[in-house]
Amino acid sequence: MNHNRRVFLKAASVTAAGFGLSAAGCTPPPPAPQSLKPTNRIGVSTYSFWQFNGPKENVPIEMCIEKAAEMGFDGIELLLMQMTSEENSYLQSLKRRAFHAGLDIMGFSTHQGFVFADPSLREQEVAKTIRQIELAYELGIPTMRLNTGRWRTIESFDEFMANKGIEPVPEGHTDEEGFQWVIDAIQQCLPTAEKCGVVLGLENHWGLGRTAEGVLRIVDAVNSPWLQVTADTGNFLERQYEQLEMLAPKTFLVQAKTYFGGGKWYTLDIDYPRVAEIFRKANYKGYISLEFEGNENPLTAIPKSLEMLRSAFSA
Repeated sequence: MNHNRRVFLKAASVTAAGFGLSAAGCTPPPPAPQSLKPTNRIGVSTYSFWQFNGPKENVPIEMCIEKAAEMGFDGIELLLMQMTSEENSYLQSLKRRAFHAGLDIMGFSTHQGFVFADPSLREQEVAKTIRQIELAYELGIPTMRLNTGRWRTIESFDEFMANKGIEPVPEGHTDEEGFQWVIDAIQQCLPTAEKCGVVLGLENHWGLGRTAEGVLRIVDAVNSPWLQVTADTGNFLERQYEQLEMLAPKTFLVQAKTYFGGGKWYTLDIDYPRVAEIFRKANYKGYISLEFEGNENPLTAIPKSLEMLRSAFSA
């Protein structure tokens, strides 16, 4: 058989084979799908289930974990004040339960304040915050919410909220002093944060952190990768979207408020597609943590909140 005949027969057999596949109804495999657009994962704070309504034992964190998993969340943020112990065995049981439920423990909400004229009180708050960072490390949590604290010249929190989070500075002191106290205190916490791998997220959470300008004044002065921002969508009562845009580039966790049934202290009409676009432009790829703060039953309002946030942050 000469060379030309062998080439002809080989080509003919390939053609026939291809024709046979087509005739049999077989088609080439479809092209690989394009990669899906990344979306923010959605978590929920255990605060959403409790809201300081009654004894914390009535809404144990273990129940919050199970409910969050049933509702379809990706992660859970723990409220320290809701925990019933700081013993390591309790912490590890929570970690085990969350992992088995398929949830990341993605945030840790703690309370502290550094706006005290008495240096010994500030030292106590620093020591408490360092301990909280160590708890986050034991729980495997990568970021912890931090507060500035406030002057407390309005003692009642309900009255304070009715005054839109504004309170007078005590006589003999200035906000300038307060900012420096906060900056100095946070700097003392940073070595532990870095050692434990826990990013501190300063929240726009009343006091000296009531505005984006106040939060960024502290974060910029500290100037450390271990101090970033926890951006709360419900804690700006004016210039809401403008201030969120200011915080977005340094945001490490977004806490998203919803108010089904009307808010406990106030109700904000938050445009979540607009909020999502703000953080998308800042290339924020982290978690959105739901903080439900309405009067509706959490067991019905939280799933509705999840649906709303999923829609906004996956658009």
